[in-house]
Amino acid sequence: MTVTSDPAELASASPVSASPVSDSPVSDSPASDSAAQARAGKVRATMRGTIGELPVRTALRQTIVVPTFNERDNIVTLLARLTAALPADETEIVFVDDSTDDTPEVIAEAALSCPIPVTVHHREDGVGGLGGAVVEGMRLARGEWIVVMDADLQHPPEIVPTLIGAGARDGADLVVGSRYAGGGNRDGLSGGYRRLVSGGSTAVTKLIFRNSLLQVSDPMSGLFAIRTSSLEVEELRPLGYKILLELVVRNRPGRIVEVPYSFQPRHAGESKSSMAEGVRFMKHLGMLRFGTQRARMLMFGLIGVSGLLPNLIALWVLNDLAGVHYLPAAVLANQVAVGWNFTLTDTLLYRSRRAHRSFWGRISRFFLLGNVDLLLRIPLLALLVDGAHLGVLWASLITLVISFVARFLISDKVIYRARVLKTVTA
Repeated sequence: MTVTSDPAELASASPVSASPVSDSPVSDSPASDSAAQARAGKVRATMRGTIGELPVRTALRQTIVVPTFNERDNIVTLLARLTAALPADETEIVFVDDSTDDTPEVIAEAALSCPIPVTVHHREDGVGGLGGAVVEGMRLARGEWIVVMDADLQHPPEIVPTLIGAGARDGADLVVGSRYAGGGNRDGLSGGYRRLVSGGSTAVTKLIFRNSLLQVSDPMSGLFAIRTSSLEVEELRPLGYKILLELVVRNRPGRIVEVPYSFQPRHAGESKSSMAEGVRFMKHLGMLRFGTQRARMLMFGLIGVSGLLPNLIALWVLNDLAGVHYLPAAVLANQVAVGWNFTLTDTLLYRSRRAHRSFWGRISRFFLLGNVDLLLRIPLLALLVDGAHLGVLWASLITLVISFVARFLISDKVIYRARVLKTVTA
């Protein structure tokens, strides 16, 4: 569902292309041709030899993209502050909404009295989380600059002109609102736990992507402005809420500048941070750093490692405490570990693919795979215990490690295989 406060105006203008442009930049402001030519030398090349300017000036200087999830109580104040900070005739606001409450209706009603054109696009699937919503908003944007910010007012709307002004002045492709640059702060983070998580995530991210993030002090920032002509939307594959990192790593903007700002307390509502979002973030880091399949293999391995503990505990209880022979004890302990691994794999690693197969189809194949490897593990376990005289726990650990790679490849390619989309040509 897409609703706009000015259908005639939005229908008359086509979306801005993100394709390469000519070598003749135009001015960011209505200046003379000579002034534009004088500034042309300051405009940095962005990617693949293109210049960071649109070939033809659009009617809009900036599009504000705001992803929302149950933010109804923040909308009126957000629009009022954006209206006070920005010229209505050079601005549009695009909300991309994944809410389960009446946030889209609140936006549509507030848009009626807003002098800035407002569009709300409600998504039912929520693909890609908050990052996916931002990318959808980028596709709808028509401004020369796209500014991404949250709806909870932790990103002060009054900073938008400063972001775009810094980008225009320095010939930048990307302007990042930073909590860590000189003069910025993160005082709006509630509680020591969130500050610890935020600081730790930032440190880990900068360590993993130290070359890509040399110009970025705050890769976790959700506040930034990007020059539309520097954007390659189709290269983005967001997962979760850290879209800036995705943008920097995949789009490789030519020049990045930062603007310090003070992170504000949330105006209303509750934070959307959760353990699930943390897992998504870790998966996103892995995919960006290692590629999709290797990242899944790493996560699969971590889940498998976590399953060693219940497996070995169950084996110890059955064999040492209950006196069950080590071979049937190993079979029973394996059921405990397979159940543990299935729960984590199904809910954390392959959550987005679960719709491709029923629950019983997934669990039956997972347990079948988890027990088929007993045909290899049990004889090997007997050989290691009776032949090599290893302890039961050490021998079991060796057999579990050997079976790991085979189980991952079968899980990835068979149980949770990605749906193949067929292309039909006329």
